[in-house]
Amino acid sequence: MSMPAVSTSPRSGAGQPVSPAVPGDGGHPASLAVPGDGGHAAGRQTFLAVPVDGLRAAGRQASSLAVPADGPHTWILRVPAVDEPAPASLPPELDEAEADRAGSFVQPLDRQRYVAAHLALRRLLARYTGIPPGRIRLGRSGGPRGKPLLLDAPVPLHFSLSHSHGLIAIAVAGRPVGVDVQALPSPERVEACLPALHPAEREELAGLPTAERLVEFGRLWTRKEAFLKGLGTGLARPPAADYLGRRATPEGPEGWIVRDLPTHPGYAAATALWTPGSRT
Repeated sequence: MSMPAVSTSPRSGAGQPVSPAVPGDGGHPASLAVPGDGGHAAGRQTFLAVPVDGLRAAGRQASSLAVPADGPHTWILRVPAVDEPAPASLPPELDEAEADRAGSFVQPLDRQRYVAAHLALRRLLARYTGIPPGRIRLGRSGGPRGKPLLLDAPVPLHFSLSHSHGLIAIAVAGRPVGVDVQALPSPERVEACLPALHPAEREELAGLPTAERLVEFGRLWTRKEAFLKGLGTGLARPPAADYLGRRATPEGPEGWIVRDLPTHPGYAAATALWTPGSRT
């Protein structure tokens, strides 16, 4: 039940603008918008401001990153619009499963966005692990629909990837984490999804004006998907099973902290971090 899609200047923790950067090449670019910790570390929103431009297959030109001990590192990446057609060949960094999935898209734009997201993920993971992007082995726990994971990781590392309508979100942490980004939904999509929500969430949304309801529903849904991705269940767990509305204390179900992320206009994004001792 992924939903269909604001542009402010991203800023560092010191309040300085973060310049856009380009991690992709070969016609599959993605520009850096907002890197940060998702606000999980003692309530902070500490932006890394580490550009990911110029990452090559060997990963030799980029500085390394340490897996965060507390809150996750979160990255919001924009896939720039390109007028020229997509290249015929796929980047060599992608594995067979990713190449097959990329080849299954009917629309070239959807294919480009998928490739950009997975290329950005591999190039970021390369910086955390020291493994060249093309040699990173990805798998899933519990079968083909299980939670994505990094195989043979040299350090304890969890990650989550989401992309929607040209925006990519990646979260990296030392413990289970989920991230989701969605373009804000139409009124029709909100009405269709309302019955799937927790009763208290439906009540909160019912009294809002239409425009505000669209934004708040988008934020709520990304919090739900980030949490379910962190759990590893996805939407196999009913969305109504867990309350993730504004009255959640501190910010999510027991053992998790779930928070909204700053992102582009017209989108909503959220992260979920497993945090033992956290309670509703």
